[in-house]
Amino acid sequence: MPRKLLLPYKSVFSHFRGPRGLHDSLAMNAARSGYRVFSANSTAASTELAKKITERLGAELGKSVVYQETNGETRVEIKESVRGQDIFIIQTIPRDVNTAVMELLIMAYALKTSCARNIIGVIPYFPYSKQSKMRKRGSIVCKLLASMLAKAGLTHIITMDLHQKEIQGFFSFPVDNLRASPFLLQYIQEEIPDYRNAVIVAKSPGAAKRAQSYAERLRLGLAVIHGEAQCTEQDMDDGRHSPPMLKNATVHPGLELPLMMAKEKPPITVVGDVGGRIAIIVDDIIDDVESFVAAAEILKERGAYKIFVMATHGLLSADAPRLIEESSIDEVVVTNTVPHEVQKLQCPKIKTVDISLILSEAIRRIHNGESMAYLFRNITVDD
Repeated sequence: MPRKLLLPYKSVFSHFRGPRGLHDSLAMNAARSGYRVFSANSTAASTELAKKITERLGAELGKSVVYQETNGETRVEIKESVRGQDIFIIQTIPRDVNTAVMELLIMAYALKTSCARNIIGVIPYFPYSKQSKMRKRGSIVCKLLASMLAKAGLTHIITMDLHQKEIQGFFSFPVDNLRASPFLLQYIQEEIPDYRNAVIVAKSPGAAKRAQSYAERLRLGLAVIHGEAQCTEQDMDDGRHSPPMLKNATVHPGLELPLMMAKEKPPITVVGDVGGRIAIIVDDIIDDVESFVAAAEILKERGAYKIFVMATHGLLSADAPRLIEESSIDEVVVTNTVPHEVQKLQCPKIKTVDISLILSEAIRRIHNGESMAYLFRNITVDD
């Protein structure tokens, strides 16, 4: 046998690892350490935020197909390799919440089985966040959804203005709860010329902390509407009587407890002066707008000459656009965490603030392993 065929293994290996082989290896390592941004929405209207984020990142949306079959099942197909990469799934929540949730779960699982290194969900509005407390014989649906996302393969979540900050404790992986308030504060300063004559309004005592934060940052006054009918005592009661309460039950004389007096809502009052001022109502979610319309009527009666409503998530369900158009509200300002282009066509009073900048910066920092503290500058626990 010729001697040249008996080369050691290393020599043979180095023979095939010429300049081209080295270039292929570096390219493979670069791809392995790269990232991709996907959109899990099947509707074109819901992918607008994803397109804005990728434009700011100088990237392209990952190649995938998300669609509904004729029987209503969701199907996701990943059209490119994601092995060893950081994958960011941008999922905005349209009116069909359950379909959007299934799209996110199935895409995350498809990426997991395709050997993605990390799967980060970018969910600006986290669905079911209002169902984060036990009510009677119900369930904490938000915790269930958190468990499903972890099971599907997500390793991190970027969201914005969770309805309750304690929701972060439902997850077994990191959650970055970003804030939209800097963008809304900037809108007030730039788009309301005489905002110095404004007063920040909380439409209920529960929203007073958020309103106080806005008022202190803008150096404005604060007003609180008290007496608004939010929910009845029966709705707040846990109500799980197990065993059932028995009539004519005998109670040991030494165990008689004082009877708790039932709550009664006082007449609606406004704590704070709004006469001759601009009233800016702030909250985190605008869904059913009846309470905002009622608050605007009260503020108008108390002498406010302009009324703005500002919130992070503009769900604007049902006939919200019509109610806003017919109300005393002059302008409703929301961010694009939720698609609402149809509602804007129905009601010119609805304005949008773009928050794609902070989401794209969060993606960049997480991928590069940089600190997220820059995005939480001057943010306190109450914000």
